Amino acid sequence: MSKPHRIAIIGVGAIAGMHARAIADIPNVKLVAGSCRGEEKGRKFAQQFNCAWYDSYEKMLDAEKPDVVTICTPSGAHLEPMLACAKRGVHVLCEKPLEITTSRVDEMVAAAKKAGIVLGGFFPTRYNPVALAIQQAAAAGRMGQLSVVNAYTPWWREDTYYAPHRWQGKLKWDGGGALMNQSIHGVDAIQWIAGSTIKGLGAGINPVEQVFAFTAKRGHDPALIEVEDTAVAVLRFRDGTLGQVLGATSMWPGSLKRLQVAGRDGTAEILEDELVTYKFREERPEDAATRAKFAAKTKTGGGAADPMAIDYSGHTRNLVSFLESLDAGQQPAIDGVEARKAVAIIEAIYESARTGKAAAPR
Repeated sequence: MSKPHRIAIIGVGAIAGMHARAIADIPNVKLVAGSCRGEEKGRKFAQQFNCAWYDSYEKMLDAEKPDVVTICTPSGAHLEPMLACAKRGVHVLCEKPLEITTSRVDEMVAAAKKAGIVLGGFFPTRYNPVALAIQQAAAAGRMGQLSVVNAYTPWWREDTYYAPHRWQGKLKWDGGGALMNQSIHGVDAIQWIAGSTIKGLGAGINPVEQVFAFTAKRGHDPALIEVEDTAVAVLRFRDGTLGQVLGATSMWPGSLKRLQVAGRDGTAEILEDELVTYKFREERPEDAATRAKFAAKTKTGGGAADPMAIDYSGHTRNLVSFLESLDAGQQPAIDGVEARKAVAIIEAIYESARTGKAAAPR
């Protein structure tokens, strides 16, 4: 970073450890504190990452006066700490989803604008070099007019993941299940890729025009979870491109994520971070090098069965991009308006599943 940044983390659960490691990897950036209500967990986090611990984020913000806060609280508890940051003029980079409803996201976006702070979202898939290579190829027209963009997240979660004492699977905190919590990465990836090919699409316009979907509870006791563990949806984009989404935590033993992008002139496909297909009607000399660069098989479980079996390098790149935007006095690539799009698509999927009719993102 060209400028030093002091960062604090609100909510020191499992994902906060990845944030802390990402912060430690970036020169000129320091983790100063973390906050959570549990003393044992908070002190353990502070000791592990050599920072202070506070039992409330308000106390932490007032005492430490950080430049940036990353929010790692349960999904349905992102709004309130963000508002506390906005009140104090602190920039915010928030875990996905930005919030569990578009109305709560809109509150965050409005508060950031009023306070003059920068609000950004974590979608590390966009910073995966192989996903970026596909997005750039699609945006450059290498695949011609797109036909389909598909995202599959065929994962598994044990019953203990949805235990009564955990926030996962609880509608108030999770906002949804396999889609809002896990598969939102794939939903965001396909709207980002397809959206980059639609000419004249305004910055705040969702590229998805309509969805039709079904959701179900198939792999877990319905008494255990309040949300879906299985979902399938078809999407129609504004330019006529079609898409499919599979999101599940019901598919034992869990498989790697898959992303497909195809048109009349080419097809690209990723299995986690392995480029399994990259073919175009008009081959270029650099295509072979791209295939070779991303030919290695995935080294981790990719979160298929273990939520923590993921590589945090995408979080590091996401954070670096956000901080570079601050240094340049610009909005980040994934600002609040951009991070809202995936939430709006998933809201429409839930509406379709509930009504049995097609729905449009709002």
